[in-house]
Amino acid sequence: MKFRPLHDRVVVQRVKEDTKTAGGIIIPDTATEKPQEGKVVAVGPGTRNDDGSYNKLDVKKGDRVLFGKWGGTEVKIDGKDLLIMKESDIMGVVG
Repeated sequence: MKFRPLHDRVVVQRVKEDTKTAGGIIIPDTATEKPQEGKVVAVGPGTRNDDGSYNKLDVKKGDRVLFGKWGGTEVKIDGKDLLIMKESDIMGVVG
């Protein structure tokens, strides 16, 4: 399925965090928090101005971003767990 976000929405795939401590202890999924870092998979065209033109988004496909712990809506598309959020829910671009 092909998915295209609308307006100022961004599709983000969470980055997998290491489930092993520095000492080699494996942490189960139920004991770990969901990562707040992800990779942008798709972006919408932006918000419309009064004249009909678009304000482009600051993030682009492929960016690694940080977002709030409760930001976005979790969806499953083509078997992948993704988040759909507004650009304003993104705190910044990493790297």
